[in-house]
Amino acid sequence: MSIAKHIDKRNAVLQYCSMTTLTMSKRGCVTIPPSIRKRLGLDGVENPLLIVEERGGGVFLQPATAVAVRSFSAEQINGWIKDDETEMAELRRGNRKRGR
Repeated sequence: MSIAKHIDKRNAVLQYCSMTTLTMSKRGCVTIPPSIRKRLGLDGVENPLLIVEERGGGVFLQPATAVAVRSFSAEQINGWIKDDETEMAELRRGNRKRGR
């Protein structure tokens, strides 16, 4: 048997062995079993994201990661906070009008 055929059969067996039947609520909610969540590394994440794909008449779920589109340095963020605090202090003293 060629290596490719052996790998295909092995993958098919692994896929079959890891299948689980889930019930779906009227609202479309399903609960992924703890053992699967743990294997996928979803247990340690507060609000895990999943990509949902419709494939070949079925549904495929895959873990996803949210990536920041834009990042700011701590120095830049701290500068904004300082500016906001200065503006608030001026507003409290009546030296500055809102919306300026």
